[in-house]
Amino acid sequence: MPTFTALTTLTGKREAEALAEAMEGMEPEPTGVGVFELEDGSGLWEVGGYFLEAPDAIELALLASAFGAKDFVVSELPETDWVAHVRRELAPVEAGRFFVYGSHDADKVPADRIPLLIEAAMAFGTGHHGTTLGCLKALDRLMTQGFTAGKVADIGCGTAVLAMAAARVWDGTFVASDIDQVAVDVAEANLKANGMEGAVRCVEAAGFAHPEIEANAPYDLIFANILKGPLVALAPDLAAHLRPGGYAILSGILNEQADEVREVYFQSGVNFVEDERIGDWTTLLLQKNA
Repeated sequence: MPTFTALTTLTGKREAEALAEAMEGMEPEPTGVGVFELEDGSGLWEVGGYFLEAPDAIELALLASAFGAKDFVVSELPETDWVAHVRRELAPVEAGRFFVYGSHDADKVPADRIPLLIEAAMAFGTGHHGTTLGCLKALDRLMTQGFTAGKVADIGCGTAVLAMAAARVWDGTFVASDIDQVAVDVAEANLKANGMEGAVRCVEAAGFAHPEIEANAPYDLIFANILKGPLVALAPDLAAHLRPGGYAILSGILNEQADEVREVYFQSGVNFVEDERIGDWTTLLLQKNA
């Protein structure tokens, strides 16, 4: 069965989200609609819909005009095994001593790297995004400085690649949480694929709100690779669950948001150490007052 896409761009997140919402009411109805910011510094947002039959060209033209978007470009996609396609496109990622790869690249794992197997079908948190890559690189730098952690929490864990990386190099207690049970199931599957069953305890929780997370506090290291809004809201809780002198690695922060996040954590007694920008994203390394 063919799939059709209809893509356009426009300026402004709010306008793009409004256009996407309007597309949901089209006939034929799209099977999915997405909104993405272009990472080229243009300030443009892409809005795209997927359809099982050709979308109405007149309706698309009216929507583009109403929301100040460029004319939609409609394409028919060939039948494709998208997981296989993504596997071909996702090259392994090296982040210091860590090597993140899919099973299709198992023969490329260097002998001097710490391997982390994350399948392309579970792409959120594969290490290819600047946020995950930044967290792994920050962890690598901490290790190079001689830091060790016996208790680690990965909040908003996604694939749990960050908790897995820590559990690969240290002995101790490792907890990974996510608000989505599907993500928790993915994390468990990744642990099994890496021969690490039981090495990280995966739980469904919002932030630190879980008895097991509470019981293991305070933590030597906390990862939180989420988004600016939740990170800001999480600051007092994160500070309370971090031991004095412990570190936090935060990401999911757009470059222009980094100063605000730094200030909020400073007010909670968790101080800036360093940052790294990868594309549009900043990763912060912070340390709690001793």
